[in-house]
Amino acid sequence: MKRALTLLSFGAVLAFASTQLLAAASIDNGKQKAAVCFACHGADGNAVDPQYPRLAGQYNEYIQQALREYKTGQRSNPIMKGFVATLSDQDIEDIAAFFSSQPSKLGTLEGHIQGDK
Repeated sequence: MKRALTLLSFGAVLAFASTQLLAAASIDNGKQKAAVCFACHGADGNAVDPQYPRLAGQYNEYIQQALREYKTGQRSNPIMKGFVATLSDQDIEDIAAFFSSQPSKLGTLEGHIQGDK
């Protein structure tokens, strides 16, 4: 009985560890999966049109949360809802890893802040 419990415990640890390894976010995969995002948010996440958020350098967890909220409808935007509808949790993690890893160009926000000329 003790041996069976030990084997079960070891199996559970292995299963948990392998799940964690498989779930690691990939910046490279995120870049490929985010290609459709580039039209609005820019290839490096630094949108040039002020109507689109700059994603470069944003917190990884924030990007993930925002994408999940668009997917569930907690955030209302018909365009974003359409884009995120088919994303898996892994896709969201990869896309967030890519955009959060990009250097932000916050010094070039002229025209992006309400009231700027």
